[in-house]
Amino acid sequence: MAADDDDPLRRVRLDKLETLRGMGVDPYPVSFSRTDEAAGLDERYLALAVGAETNDQVRVAGRIRAMRNNGMFIDLHDASGKIQIFSHKDLLSPDAPALLRLFDIGDLIGVEGRVRRTPRGELTVNATGLTMLAKALRPLPEKYHGLADIELRYRQRYLDLIMNPQSRETLVRRSRIIAALRAYLSNHLYLEVETPMLHTIPGGAAARPFVTHHNALDMELYLRIAPELHLKRLVVGGLSDKVFEINRCFRNEGLSPRHNPEFTTLELYAAYADYTDMMTLTEQIVARAAEAVAGGAQISYGGTAIDLTPPWPRRGMAELVLEATGTDFLAIADAASAREAARHLGCALSGTESWGQALEAVFAARVEDRLIQPIHVTGFPRDISPLAKADREDPRLVERFETYVYGWEIANAFSELNDPLDQRARFEAQMLARAAGDEEAQPLDEDYVVALEYGLPPCGGLGIGIDRLVMLLTDSPSIRDVIAFPTLRPR
Repeated sequence: MAADDDDPLRRVRLDKLETLRGMGVDPYPVSFSRTDEAAGLDERYLALAVGAETNDQVRVAGRIRAMRNNGMFIDLHDASGKIQIFSHKDLLSPDAPALLRLFDIGDLIGVEGRVRRTPRGELTVNATGLTMLAKALRPLPEKYHGLADIELRYRQRYLDLIMNPQSRETLVRRSRIIAALRAYLSNHLYLEVETPMLHTIPGGAAARPFVTHHNALDMELYLRIAPELHLKRLVVGGLSDKVFEINRCFRNEGLSPRHNPEFTTLELYAAYADYTDMMTLTEQIVARAAEAVAGGAQISYGGTAIDLTPPWPRRGMAELVLEATGTDFLAIADAASAREAARHLGCALSGTESWGQALEAVFAARVEDRLIQPIHVTGFPRDISPLAKADREDPRLVERFETYVYGWEIANAFSELNDPLDQRARFEAQMLARAAGDEEAQPLDEDYVVALEYGLPPCGGLGIGIDRLVMLLTDSPSIRDVIAFPTLRPR
């Protein structure tokens, strides 16, 4: 017996289930041949006059969301919308009224009947046949209060999707955004590829990985934190000059309204391009996604109007810090002085930060939240960007940008470092930082350096966080709203 078999509402439904079986009715049949969905019927019969009846026979299926007059009127919902069912004993087969009495709100049923429009103007199917498709053993939440417990909505997403049209629409829009990104890149001759989710060396980003164990090989493996190094191997191999991947990444870090340990990225690489080309591409991709779900580049997030119309401003990190604080980090020569400046500006530091890490800390504390309209932040420090080419004018910086909207980073891009000797030196510096306690420093990937020694063409690379982009374009306050099954602590 299940732990909640003593629930009286569930007990009533279990009794009905047994009654159905006693009548020779399969409460969970294999299939149902449906001819129409609710939205399609609404469109097809848009011109049907009030009070008019047709001889058109249809078969619809969905979930019962409301019943009136002992089931004579049923609101049937499918994925496209709602259709009213009129179930009168004079129209039904002789055994159907007994079946109708066993229906509950939440049951999935199939209906065969003729289309009409009621005198009140509602499109309706006059039922001539009823089929139980799945007997629901638990009642839905009360209609007018819905599923109010936010955490329960995330834990039981299936129930959230039944009860909350906004949740369904958000996830449908997510699908449209991803489809728009994929179509745009395919139309611009990018080849979609797949790279491993299990890595022997965690690389491609500064992050703590999840660790797992492969029994047959008796070795530790890491859930990937980024696909970058494998994608660039494909460009080295000449598979295509333009590659992209839309897939999961995993980072063993904290949770927040903008962070989930499992998240989705778009990452791409284009040979013979640089980071300025990636800025233009970012603008085009985001604008195309906005058009797909919002109808244009003018959106609203949290009540704030945001204009995604390209082009977007391009400003240096140190320039923005100087503007916000009056401190010019480009005039600071050494790490100790940079740390002192950062502390003076209210940043809590460990005392081992490099010049670039101190600059980044001040940017995060004093600038990020102010970047509401879309902007490309350039001039990232070299010592926090081990995979990017050095800036052509200032060797302390690299050719890298991050794109910010509403105070969040939504994209990150480089002119990719393709000098194998420089790359090895950068990895070795990261290894020293790792030995000094920086758990996010990147380990040396010897095979990747070997791949570079065979020649990676000049290359621009771009990563876009799909989840944050969907949040932005659907006006969703939390990353959990745009992920069907977010990571939660077990109860």
